[in-house]
Amino acid sequence: MYLVAIAADHAGFELKEACKANLTQAGIEVRDFGTHNQNSVDYPDFVHPVAKFLQEHSEYKGILICGSGQGVCITANRYTHIRAALCWEKNIAALARKHNDANVLCLPARFVTPQDSFDIIQTFLTTPFEGGRHQVRIDKIN
Repeated sequence: MYLVAIAADHAGFELKEACKANLTQAGIEVRDFGTHNQNSVDYPDFVHPVAKFLQEHSEYKGILICGSGQGVCITANRYTHIRAALCWEKNIAALARKHNDANVLCLPARFVTPQDSFDIIQTFLTTPFEGGRHQVRIDKIN
């Protein structure tokens, strides 16, 4: 079974819940790192546990959600083993996987619908990394 680590701040809470339901319905196990309600919180408090989890479980992917997607993306990319990509349409998600081997999808809750996010997530989780010339570039990141 495949597992996805997911987290959001208050602005992304509703979208996170919708994404969790969709992933679970698709047979994907979800590890929810919070937040668990719409009370105002600080997004780094939820990003750090996901990044640390993925450091120990590199075979899995992550999904992070905040209002713009920027804050969670910036925070996640502080970790050397994370390649977080802000995606607001499925073509960007496909390129993030094909060319950048992204392992964390960041969604902007204020700019995507739940249906859009399902399409983006499906694309992100099913698109393989192309390797080759792209691997050379990935190797230069760290």
